[in-house]
Amino acid sequence: MRDVLQAAAAELGLELNDSQLDQLLAYLALLQKWNKVYNLTAVRDPAQMLSHHLVDSLSVVAPLKRHGAPARLMDVGAGGGLPGVVIAICFPETDVSCVDAVAKKATFIQQVAAELKLPNLHGVHSRVEALETEPFGVITSRAFASLVDFTRLTRQHLAEGAVWMAMKGQHPADEIAALPGDVDVFHVEQLAVPGLDAQRCLVWMRPR
Repeated sequence: MRDVLQAAAAELGLELNDSQLDQLLAYLALLQKWNKVYNLTAVRDPAQMLSHHLVDSLSVVAPLKRHGAPARLMDVGAGGGLPGVVIAICFPETDVSCVDAVAKKATFIQQVAAELKLPNLHGVHSRVEALETEPFGVITSRAFASLVDFTRLTRQHLAEGAVWMAMKGQHPADEIAALPGDVDVFHVEQLAVPGLDAQRCLVWMRPR
């Protein structure tokens, strides 16, 4: 698993140190363990978890680095912590809040933060529209909602000059067309995920 993860990271242009590789694999082990009880993901096979979840989430690290890692990032509808936990491991200077309306999922994130010794990772149990918090420089999501709902529900949590970074499968032309005029889609970035034969893209947006 370690060799596969290391090769995938290299293919994505990432230089992960031994500690980060250890943390990613430890996170994968926790995901497998807690999944039996908490039903965090429909994927059960460890090799598939590696490609469909871990490497898939790693594919956003280089784009986020190019954009400039923010001081604070929110992963909304975080579920089992994808991509939030992966981002917290790769960007130790970024404070990452994984927000989910399901209590057991937020509890799992808190457990991951404790076991992996990630002081920059937080599991937050709340509906995002009801959340009271400091603003974020980047708000991301993976399979959380349509772009319209994602931007509408989280807009109040954007800091000055902040952006949305939505992980999507194939190019969501219909969702982009449905966005209101005050949301600017400034970049749609195609992602190539090693070991995953599926379309992936990142939709970058900001308020006009």
